[in-house]
Amino acid sequence: MTEVPPFIVFGYGSLIFKPPPHVIAQVPGFLKGYVRRFAQKSHDHRGTPENPGRVVTLVHKEDWDKFSASDAFPDDDTVWGIAYTIDSAYEAEVRDYLDYREKDGYTMETLDIHGINADGNETVIIHNGYCYVGRNDNPSFIGSEPLNVLGHRIWQSVGPSGPNKDYLFKLADAIRELSPNSYDSHLFALEAIVRELDRQNTDTKT
Repeated sequence: MTEVPPFIVFGYGSLIFKPPPHVIAQVPGFLKGYVRRFAQKSHDHRGTPENPGRVVTLVHKEDWDKFSASDAFPDDDTVWGIAYTIDSAYEAEVRDYLDYREKDGYTMETLDIHGINADGNETVIIHNGYCYVGRNDNPSFIGSEPLNVLGHRIWQSVGPSGPNKDYLFKLADAIRELSPNSYDSHLFALEAIVRELDRQNTDTKT
């Protein structure tokens, strides 16, 4: 009898701070050859159809390079997140849950997840993990926007799941806590912009 491989899903956005159900193990790790960017419109969670917010998506680095000449961090190609192993008894339920949660333009792909071993070297820790990727041909993909424009959009957008900026802040905090090596230049730069907008708005009210 062939052993069924475990269902392991890699979270790089809201799944980091709001994990899927029925997780039996989790480990921080990272992807190579991808970028995480706020390049996806959010009509249903962090914005509305009339005023969509922005959420992260995972993009193949070579695809991103074709239409993102204005990217502030063109050398990024590592994405930190968490690999969740799902209880096999609930795999179908969790797949349905994730398909619904990621319905606004995401497609499931399989990929290798890397980690840092005891010697401080990079190594593949999981082969063929699952991940939801926002391909650039999906209707919600917005592509590259100037950081200041993107930051202002995130700062002022609100949806059924709450303010767009809360999503950004929670994700930035979560990435910092994953590993001594975890970092995201794009994410942290946006966080600084949005926190400054918060500060300016507070100053004008006092």
